[in-house]
Amino acid sequence: MRSSSTWIKLTSRVPRHPLSARSTRCLAYPHRVHSLALTATEPKACSNITWHEGAVQRRDKEKLLNQRGCVLWFTGLSGSGKSTVACTLEHALVQRGHLTTLLDGDNVRHGLNSNLGFSQQDREENIRRIGEVSKLLVESGLITLASFISPYEQDRNRVRLRLEPGDFIEVYMKTPLAVCEQRDPKGLYKLARAGKLKGFTGIDDPYEPPSNAEVVLESDKLSVEAMAAELLIFLDSRGFLSSIPPASGRCAQLGAS
Repeated sequence: MRSSSTWIKLTSRVPRHPLSARSTRCLAYPHRVHSLALTATEPKACSNITWHEGAVQRRDKEKLLNQRGCVLWFTGLSGSGKSTVACTLEHALVQRGHLTTLLDGDNVRHGLNSNLGFSQQDREENIRRIGEVSKLLVESGLITLASFISPYEQDRNRVRLRLEPGDFIEVYMKTPLAVCEQRDPKGLYKLARAGKLKGFTGIDDPYEPPSNAEVVLESDKLSVEAMAAELLIFLDSRGFLSSIPPASGRCAQLGAS
């Protein structure tokens, strides 16, 4: 074991200033620092690892929480209302006594995904990581709210396939580009239109709408409270707000509606 004096010498080599010669600020999010030396790479599978089952099963955790784990995946253009609706829904769920967690695209890039940019490859890796985090949370019985532009349908479908059937609830914030651009809460559309922000979704980078989302919300026609209420009804009707799944007959009726 190293002595305390050796430890002090080792840690003293770490730069104190968060900016280094190999860092840059992201134009889309100027308050963030991204490392130029770190880029996403295709994950490589390891052959010498083994999955270990936990001693406490998911069902036991859900009974403890009196709810069923799931992820509501909010997708849509910047300014479509994803984070606003997700935050409002989370407050409503907590008031009803449910345990939730909120994963927001901006917040995640401050830590877990701080080494990713906005190239197609990095965006794919961004969603892959969030999908894996969501899976862990869902399997612990949490109602997980994930708010990400997630522009590519293939990436969203990969996340869906990683979860158990029914655990992934795609919420498409169907808001016209003109409305999102008019809102422009972060001023990003203005930068993109001026040519100062390249690869911005909806302007010079594509957004692929969901082909079969579980929930479609039109934020230009509904209030935030109405959309959150609609999602509460959805979760309740599918049995996520109770640890006891709905009866098969009720499931059949819901599936036919």
